[in-house]
Amino acid sequence: MSIITRRTALAATALVALTLSIPAFAQTTQVVRIGVSPGPHAEILEKVKPLIAKKGIDLKIVEFSDYVVPNQALDAGELEANSFQNQPYLDNQVKDRGFKIESVGLTVNFPLGIYSSKYKSWADVPDGSSVAIMNDPTNGGRALLLLQDKGVIKLKDGVGFKPGPIDIVANPKKLKIVEVEAAQTPRTLADVAAAAINTNYAVDAKIEPTSAILREDPKGPYVNVIAVRTADKDKPWVKALVETYHTPEIKAFIAERFKGNVLAGW
Repeated sequence: MSIITRRTALAATALVALTLSIPAFAQTTQVVRIGVSPGPHAEILEKVKPLIAKKGIDLKIVEFSDYVVPNQALDAGELEANSFQNQPYLDNQVKDRGFKIESVGLTVNFPLGIYSSKYKSWADVPDGSSVAIMNDPTNGGRALLLLQDKGVIKLKDGVGFKPGPIDIVANPKKLKIVEVEAAQTPRTLADVAAAAINTNYAVDAKIEPTSAILREDPKGPYVNVIAVRTADKDKPWVKALVETYHTPEIKAFIAERFKGNVLAGW
């Protein structure tokens, strides 16, 4: 069974059939399927879509609800590109899964936040509380690094960008770290004292990013990227995609739409 939904596959089949029925001289548009996570990534690419259409590229935006399948689909040839992840996460996926994909351009930065539906500030979080973080090494590690940066925990030296709960060497509040899938972190707010939530999932869950009780410094290595298969990186459509994303129109849209909660990273 295809990684992309059957519905999407049927639509693609219909598109191919229609394309074959058009005379060769009329076939001037190239279809580029790009995988995204819901929220800001999808919204931004909806703005890219009409701009890149002027360059003869029909951008098909395919949404995924997790952080695993978009890279699988790209590596398998079911997408031409994706836009949902930062460089440390991509590097980890390539190392662990052997994907032949790589980044070709920067997109946006989503400062990570720790959110709570029960407490207005971190100081109010009781000792012994449960805190949810993402269960993948890169995003979970990022959450732990944020907690360390804010003086909540201490990690052992030399852990890099992917520490795990086992690397915590000091935990004065005796917090219980609960690991869940990144896309599910907003749903945990009813059950835990606080949760680390990626901005795109916070926005999708109607959580205001500025409501975070702890927030990451926006400067750092976590700018998101456009990824393609390594074999495609020098193709003209890749250059067109990155150049269109990096236009002043898109930068202005990001600033106006997201009010500093999502930052242009180029």
